[in-house]
Amino acid sequence: MAKPLSPLHQAFGRAIRQLRDEQDLSQEALGQKSGLHRNYIGGIERGERNPTLTNISKIARTLGIEPSKLLALTEKLEPRRRTAKRS
Repeated sequence: MAKPLSPLHQAFGRAIRQLRDEQDLSQEALGQKSGLHRNYIGGIERGERNPTLTNISKIARTLGIEPSKLLALTEKLEPRRRTAKRS
């Protein structure tokens, strides 16, 4: 199994899984409905894949939301980055 690409990729995967679970969809069902392979969906959910804008749009629309809303949910789920305080 590949390791996650970044915390952002992991948060994006969590967002998709959350929405998919809310709709009681399996990875296979989401893949079928969006025209993507279930293994690809699994890789995205684990943060191992870097989906294209086209595929982000396919997944979001299949889940019944706008891509911008999917990205907004991703931002909420992404761990906050620590920033150095300036004096």
